[in-house]
Amino acid sequence: MDLRVFTEPQQGASYDTLLSVARAAEELGYDAFFRSDHYLRMGDGDPSPGPTDAWITLAGLARETKRIRLGTLMTAATFRLPGVLAIQVAQVDAMSGGRVELGLGAGWFEEEHTAYGIPFPKEKFDRLEEQLAIVTGLWETPVGKTYDFAGTHYTLKDSPALPKPVRSPRPPVLIGGHGRKRTPALAARYADEFNVPFASTADSERIFGWVREAMAAQERPADSMVFSNALVACVGRDDAEVARRAAAIGREPAELRENGLAGSPAEVVEKIGRYAALGSTRIYLQVLDLSDLDHLELIASEVMPQLG
Repeated sequence: MDLRVFTEPQQGASYDTLLSVARAAEELGYDAFFRSDHYLRMGDGDPSPGPTDAWITLAGLARETKRIRLGTLMTAATFRLPGVLAIQVAQVDAMSGGRVELGLGAGWFEEEHTAYGIPFPKEKFDRLEEQLAIVTGLWETPVGKTYDFAGTHYTLKDSPALPKPVRSPRPPVLIGGHGRKRTPALAARYADEFNVPFASTADSERIFGWVREAMAAQERPADSMVFSNALVACVGRDDAEVARRAAAIGREPAELRENGLAGSPAEVVEKIGRYAALGSTRIYLQVLDLSDLDHLELIASEVMPQLG
């Protein structure tokens, strides 16, 4: 079971804060540092210091880390043109020596689009489908060949399909969500990993099943997909420490125990085991208090060694 650190910088974090977390994650043995791709705080609270751009952040971290993988859960297709996104991700992949992964979603948070003048189209899912085809198509086009695409929303003609990412033919692509039909079908066609965010074991089992059915329909090998979960983390050596960490993120311990990975290291290991039994091999730990690096150390020292 891989453990990855997943941050939500739109809730209030500078690049320097993210760098501190990424370096700690690398030193402590986590598999990856991921971040959300949002431009507006969700919920009440101080919005300062303001948003940071996901791929600019990851470009900086690519040069200031050495081992951990870097990526997004999820880049919004509404934020970038697909050709530009393919260039950006390939460049950051080169800057990191081939450690980048791209999570790509349709985009959903209308208020952040309004706040920063970003168009919020009605046909978000159709655009996502075309973006996935274009980004992967550009990366997979052989060097020396050109790439063309004629879609409803995007048209590319005689693209040199450069630069190429380090990993051949492309970096891993992540798709996720709770959808019944279109999302599993897209994942079966384009994704290397399917992520179910903030869901119970029962819901995860059902959604994983939909993806496996879509893979079978496309005659894709069952073992060619990584299945993962994203869950909020709130771990403490005792109840008082759990309560302190829950209060710091404005949540209740009981709710976090039910909906996330909360409690003692033993409780968290047991719950991770339940997700592993469904076929999940990777957990993204949503870490909301980015100043609490001791939290990361506790999980690394008392949870990670028990996961095999």
